[in-house]
Amino acid sequence: MGLLIDGEWHDQWYDTDKTGGKFEREAARFRNWVTPDGSPGPAGDGGFKAESGRYHLYVSMACPWAHRTLIFRKLKGLEKHISVSVVHPDMVENGWEFRPEDDQHRDHLFDFRFMHQLYTRAAPGYTGRVTVPALWDKEKQTIASNESAEIIRMFNSAFNGLEGVNADTDFYPESLRAEIDEVNERVYHTVNNGVYKAGFATAQDKYEEAYTELFKSLDWLEERLSAQRYLVGEQLTEADWRLFTTLIRFDAVYFGHFKCNRQRITDFPALSEYVRDLYQVPGVASTVAIDQIKRHYYVSQRTINPSQVVPVGPELDFDAPHGRASLS
Repeated sequence: MGLLIDGEWHDQWYDTDKTGGKFEREAARFRNWVTPDGSPGPAGDGGFKAESGRYHLYVSMACPWAHRTLIFRKLKGLEKHISVSVVHPDMVENGWEFRPEDDQHRDHLFDFRFMHQLYTRAAPGYTGRVTVPALWDKEKQTIASNESAEIIRMFNSAFNGLEGVNADTDFYPESLRAEIDEVNERVYHTVNNGVYKAGFATAQDKYEEAYTELFKSLDWLEERLSAQRYLVGEQLTEADWRLFTTLIRFDAVYFGHFKCNRQRITDFPALSEYVRDLYQVPGVASTVAIDQIKRHYYVSQRTINPSQVVPVGPELDFDAPHGRASLS
């Protein structure tokens, strides 16, 4: 894991010394909004119009933040409108990388070798982390957005006027937005980012603080999902998909690698059934690659796992019956 400084690549891990051992995530830098007519969105500049074939999505199958966007691209029917390139799961001294000889992990736009080359094409003097997802605008030749939470909102509604898009599928309905936002806020800080706060902490107290908040929230989610099928209302919303991409990785990676080891998700009756319920939504399974997830974390994060040995287990069966239809 490295970063760009004034457009130059540096192989540099997170500096937790200046935060007393606490991991702090850097905010996304490209925050433009794609809108149906190209008018300005909630933040960012205007001129980013939702058009078929204009945007290209860069993702990792291993990254939970990128995974959100793949799920929305699939479920909203955007695959023929928004093309995609997938980085290789190994992210070592050069950061996210492509394998030009491997069509599965090739940059289909520029044949770049490294993701940081895309960032400096957009902003030659860029300083900051090089992350996925990144939504590239072919017309403006820049990154429209690298903030996953905003990309999924754009995918949810901005492209609804295009042919074949599932316009009736709304994961952020106006009547539920306040509650969705409230759930998202807690889940982001204590679960989505909480596992990283625990895993990347370099001080015992910071690790224990993150660990405690994580399992408080998992207990809260277990109780909530014991009484209702989905997190908010009686339908799938973005709150569910934002939680799902962390839960699907938990037993394979976060439990051991990030020392989040009080319980596995398998040990929570409601949460484990909930994960299977969402995994079995048509199309979602194709966005999950547990082999790439495990390889990325255990091989790439050498500060945590110097041996780079990838565990064989655990055995996970997301196709098992979930029995949650009765909660609808």
